[in-house]
Amino acid sequence: MIRALIGWTLRWWPALALVTSAAMLAIAHAFETFGHLAPCHLCLLQRDVYWWALPICAAAVLVAYGGRLAVLKPWLGAAMGAAFLVGCGIAVYHAGAEWKFWPGPASCSGGSHAVNAAALSDLLKGATLTQPRCDVAAWRFLWLSMAGWNALISLKLAVWSLVWAAWSRKR
Repeated sequence: MIRALIGWTLRWWPALALVTSAAMLAIAHAFETFGHLAPCHLCLLQRDVYWWALPICAAAVLVAYGGRLAVLKPWLGAAMGAAFLVGCGIAVYHAGAEWKFWPGPASCSGGSHAVNAAALSDLLKGATLTQPRCDVAAWRFLWLSMAGWNALISLKLAVWSLVWAAWSRKR
């Protein structure tokens, strides 16, 4: 049964990676729109990875199921794996900054972002809003922030993509 599940996953991996990438972007957008959780700089970088992965996954779907250019399958699998590894790295960095394992980027990890009368007065005079902090988790589920969950999901996507690249070389 496990072999059958692995075989099925490998057969449909490019489509699964494409759907997962789109779902991750949709979930991030839902947290922003409905949960009112504004993304920080590192959150946006993590989203960029999925935007870059979408066309790579789409190309892999076309090559995997279109029958033409099968020689590109391993290369596209490696490209998917590399993109998702970059995403995993950004997410690990972000989660580590949230847990205070290391400092986050200076652009969004310092200073006070408290709302007070002076800040509201400055806003009414045309000041810009400050962006959310990268070193503070806005949401956690089972002790992991969105960045932590993204690190795990990106790692899963990277590993399966690299396995699919190796598997498709044999086919």
